[in-house]
Amino acid sequence: MAGTNGRRGGRTNGRGRHHLDPQRRAEARPTGLRAHPVLSGVLIGVLCLALGVALVTQVRRTRAGDTLAEQRPQDLVVLLDGLQQREAALRKEIADSEETLSRLRATGDRAAAAREEAQRRAAALGVLSGTVPAAGPGVRIGLTDPAGKISPEVLLDALQELRAAGAEAVQVGEVRVGVDSAFTGAAGDVRLDGVQLRAPYSVLAIGDPPTLAAALNIPGGVVDTVERSGGKVEVRQADRVEITALRPVRTHKYARPTG
Repeated sequence: MAGTNGRRGGRTNGRGRHHLDPQRRAEARPTGLRAHPVLSGVLIGVLCLALGVALVTQVRRTRAGDTLAEQRPQDLVVLLDGLQQREAALRKEIADSEETLSRLRATGDRAAAAREEAQRRAAALGVLSGTVPAAGPGVRIGLTDPAGKISPEVLLDALQELRAAGAEAVQVGEVRVGVDSAFTGAAGDVRLDGVQLRAPYSVLAIGDPPTLAAALNIPGGVVDTVERSGGKVEVRQADRVEITALRPVRTHKYARPTG
């Protein structure tokens, strides 16, 4: 037939050149070339997914880093003071431990040095547990409650803020606060370890005076809460605060020292 060269599936262009039909041409391509667009699509999808994960991670890190930037200067001051107090306490503990170790190594009377160290640690534990008197710099706090709206939770918040600011010994009214102390009752009828407290409430705390005072004056903290209830908080810093109330020595029923 005219216009054909007799080959199956082919055609000529009038000049004797042969061309395949488009369908034949597609079938004649190597398999790798036909799969190339699919592979490219998969790679693009994987890259987009990785980019999305990276963006989400970066946004989360940015938000976490902005948390401190959104805090008020007063809050940052208290946080910084608390960290500095904690660092100073840890450094002092390390220095004391190193001094004790050096003394135990250098002294000929190891038993006497060990006994002295045990007495020092017993005194520190006595202050912590509230079984011995304590004195040092700190704050004197007075809370008035003319409307009888101060609840046990408010006094608990005050205690927690003082402890977080580094208070080493606390006395509320005539009750020495210990590690197992608890506020109970209701507004106008607050009890601490079963002892009824009467307004105006007095709190003594030993620690760094400026840090303790700043902790109570954090916006939205104890001072603001008491003032919204119609009361008032007076915080006085002092070079010496004496805490004389004592807690009874407890005999543990189950816990025993080891070692």
